[in-house]
Amino acid sequence: MFIKKEQVEAFLDVASKAASLILKYAEEEETIHVVSHFDADGLAAAGIIGTSLARLGGKIRIQIEKWIDEDIVDEVAAEKPPLTIFTDLGGGYLNLISERLSNHRVVILDHHQPVGEASPNFTHVNPHLHGIDGSRDLSGAGVAYSVAKALSGTNIDLACLATVGALGDLQDKYTQRKLGGVNEMVVEDAVNAGYLKLETDLLFFGRETRPIHKALACTTNPFISGISGEEDKSLAFLASLGITPKREDKWRALRDLSEEEKKKLFSALADYLASKGFPSNVALGLIGSVYTLTHEEPWTPLKDAREFAVLLNATGRMDKPSLGVAICMGDRGVALEQANTVLEEYRRTITKYLGWLNEKPGRIEELSGIYVVRGEDFIDERVIGTVSSILSTSLPKPEKPIIAYSTVSKEDLAKVSARALDLLISRGLNLGEILRVAAEKHLGRGGGHDIAAGAQVPIQHVESFIKLVDELVKKQLGETPIGG
Repeated sequence: MFIKKEQVEAFLDVASKAASLILKYAEEEETIHVVSHFDADGLAAAGIIGTSLARLGGKIRIQIEKWIDEDIVDEVAAEKPPLTIFTDLGGGYLNLISERLSNHRVVILDHHQPVGEASPNFTHVNPHLHGIDGSRDLSGAGVAYSVAKALSGTNIDLACLATVGALGDLQDKYTQRKLGGVNEMVVEDAVNAGYLKLETDLLFFGRETRPIHKALACTTNPFISGISGEEDKSLAFLASLGITPKREDKWRALRDLSEEEKKKLFSALADYLASKGFPSNVALGLIGSVYTLTHEEPWTPLKDAREFAVLLNATGRMDKPSLGVAICMGDRGVALEQANTVLEEYRRTITKYLGWLNEKPGRIEELSGIYVVRGEDFIDERVIGTVSSILSTSLPKPEKPIIAYSTVSKEDLAKVSARALDLLISRGLNLGEILRVAAEKHLGRGGGHDIAAGAQVPIQHVESFIKLVDELVKKQLGETPIGG
């Protein structure tokens, strides 16, 4: 989608107004309360705002949440902070926040589709309000960076974190898995300031940090049966191609391979995926734009922006979000060491769930309009979004979105995650709207982006909720309006 200069200028103007307000409270040494989402984009956004405020000498309190509900908003109201900043959250809950925080000073820095009306004394910075697509062209961290840059030009180094957030939010939807739209402007800031390098290469997790066979075994997007999670088989696969994993008793990472070796590896993987029934575009997705953070140490997961994003996602989804925020704010000691341990546990967990789903075809059920994964109490609700994202790229019929859910322990709720491919969005699918309508009809809440959305629904209503989602998807793709 082409973005007009006037749209960007209007967005940046609101970001500048938000920055002026934040600066006023920081200078008055008031404690600013930051509430952010627990995924990679949300943690990066919190880190950007937190670092910006710390540089101003401001006092901050950062709170990380999975979603917004009455209890969380009431908790903020009870504390009566002089200023509350919601980052990567809030836009989808405007009525709730406005109703309960109407007398509070609130800044919302979000990129989700707005639902409801913001209170007149709120400052809402959101690309959607200016006709800019928040699911592809600017992430929550990108919104936070726009405000941070308006606060001070010295915050240009934080463009790297905004890039990490956008990649963590899977916004690399442009040719060769590149970031585009306003995200491209953020990347340019980071590159021009010398903090980021952009190149085209194979996209494996751990390309900077892991021996080749381990990086291959860690590939889950797509999940390659017989390679993903199988280090021995990955090693054998490389050996069959004549690619030596060691040189002079030292393990080689993907970045150490020659161009010829990379071409050979890609060609063999493409053939292997084709033999497993994957569409050709899945193999093409293994090559794309690589974002390298030049000021980070080699052989750490922070060197590659996508790997950095996975590390943040791991800390958030494994209930250690403070580690992710600390790393975003510069901790390269204890927090990074502990986060690496969390990352290993996270990857083992994801691989276990994907292996379970692949054991029996029926665990990914095909309905007339959607695919459904009933994770129930087996798949941890904290990672259901990650699982659905991975599965969405390797479904037998890409013309159907996937809806996955898990039960939320002790809350009688189902946590729902929905994902679709771009081809469905171009046909008019809007998962955020569908999940919002379906959840509200079942005493729940939902929303998000057209391509990726989530919901919370009482567990006793989950089956009728899924049935309605199936019907709404078919209606929307059939160009029948969603109604009443």
